[in-house]
Amino acid sequence: MAEESPTNYKGPSGDDESSLKRKTVAGTIWSMLERFSTQGVSFVVMIVMARVLTPADYGLVGMITIFIYIAQSLVDCGFSQALIRKLDRSETDNSTTFYFNIAVGVLLYVLLWFLAPVIARFYSEPLLIPITRIICVGIVFNSLSVVQRAIFTIEMNFKIQAKATLVAALLSGGAGIAMAYTNCGVWSIVAFQFLNSGLNCLIIWIVSSWRPRWTYSWASFRNLFGFGSKLALSGFIQTLYTNAYIMVIGRVYKVADLGYYTRSTQFGNFLSGNISNVVQRVTYPVLCRYQGDPEGMREKFNTFLRVVSLVMFVLMMGLAGVAKPLILSLLGEEWLYTATLLQVLCFGYMWNWVYSINLNILLVKGRSDLFLNLEIIKKVIFVGILFATMPFGLIAICWGQVACALLEVLINSFYTGKFIGVGIWSQLRSLLPSVIVSVSMGALVYFVTEIVHWNSWLELLLGVGVGVAYLFIVMRLTGNKELAGFLQLLKSRG
Repeated sequence: MAEESPTNYKGPSGDDESSLKRKTVAGTIWSMLERFSTQGVSFVVMIVMARVLTPADYGLVGMITIFIYIAQSLVDCGFSQALIRKLDRSETDNSTTFYFNIAVGVLLYVLLWFLAPVIARFYSEPLLIPITRIICVGIVFNSLSVVQRAIFTIEMNFKIQAKATLVAALLSGGAGIAMAYTNCGVWSIVAFQFLNSGLNCLIIWIVSSWRPRWTYSWASFRNLFGFGSKLALSGFIQTLYTNAYIMVIGRVYKVADLGYYTRSTQFGNFLSGNISNVVQRVTYPVLCRYQGDPEGMREKFNTFLRVVSLVMFVLMMGLAGVAKPLILSLLGEEWLYTATLLQVLCFGYMWNWVYSINLNILLVKGRSDLFLNLEIIKKVIFVGILFATMPFGLIAICWGQVACALLEVLINSFYTGKFIGVGIWSQLRSLLPSVIVSVSMGALVYFVTEIVHWNSWLELLLGVGVGVAYLFIVMRLTGNKELAGFLQLLKSRG
């Protein structure tokens, strides 16, 4: 592909820079609506249920989370990423991926069916046998819609996905709440997760026009597997590491402690994880279009890095500042320890987007082999940090996660510097103003909510108001370019 200037660059679909920008903005907005509508409904459902259920109920379901997430990471085997990256993809590629995903999904479900008694014995919780066998049906449901979602992503059509996931979340959430208030206990959580995955799959099939053909190609499989398998193994390692915390806490500490931890991660990931996921989904196909334009890729990378990082830093530091009144208002006094864990975790979650976009560069460059090697090296180090902090309690474990997040940024950005010339020091220099603004804002909000002893709802509103006012004043005085760029990006949608 001949190199072209960023202003005249056209992707494989013939989009010019202006068209690509509009698609990027629209895709980001709809992808955010999809993620936050689903997660928002789940978040509200969790809050409502938490007022009826106990930390032990959530801890019980949390014990099998690691097995579900590991299975989910293996279902796709990186094929959807391979399809998105492949510019000359065919219907044979799509159908091959579809049938392979189904086979893997069914195989994993059967495996977990027979492993359910082993999992129950490991945690000394017999109830985990039926819980595992019901919730894990979602693995099969998700395998049925992998290709449809990949096609929507390639087309940057997140609007349909947003509507589908919102309907599924509302229906399943309503059923879960109804069961919780009729004393169904942990089974209300099980029903919510089961129905959510099932309805999501059904609706995606209804709204998607794509249907598999009766064809399967081993040549296509080998081509996609060569790139995707390394991503699948990387995802498996990442999932295993992330959920190792749940396994260790569930095994070493009380079930209620696991409930506190899983609630704190859910609050933190609601913002950090969803924003990172949304923007990564949108920016990956955009960056893929610049495979033949290094300068254009560098420019896009820097823009995405600065603008999204500012939003992420501000949100996470603000969340840390209002964590205590937020938890008291939404969950009640029984869950207060969750706020302490959440405050610590926010200092790690704020970097999610930074190391995510750096990993995107490896994928765009086709270096799934390097992606895998880095995951292995990082996770060996991070597991060591987990076991080093484990004897000192949950707060120490959370600070260990913060250290891991910072190390991940350092390691991932090293290779971005090699590939496109934007290394760690360049990134840190551009991010430093946003770090200073967000941390100072979070500290101010925290001290205000600690000094003022009002009703928790009033403290929460005061903290948010102080944070917004502080940001407005600082941005106006400094003329922050990232904020101006973000506002301009939103205005350009029209």
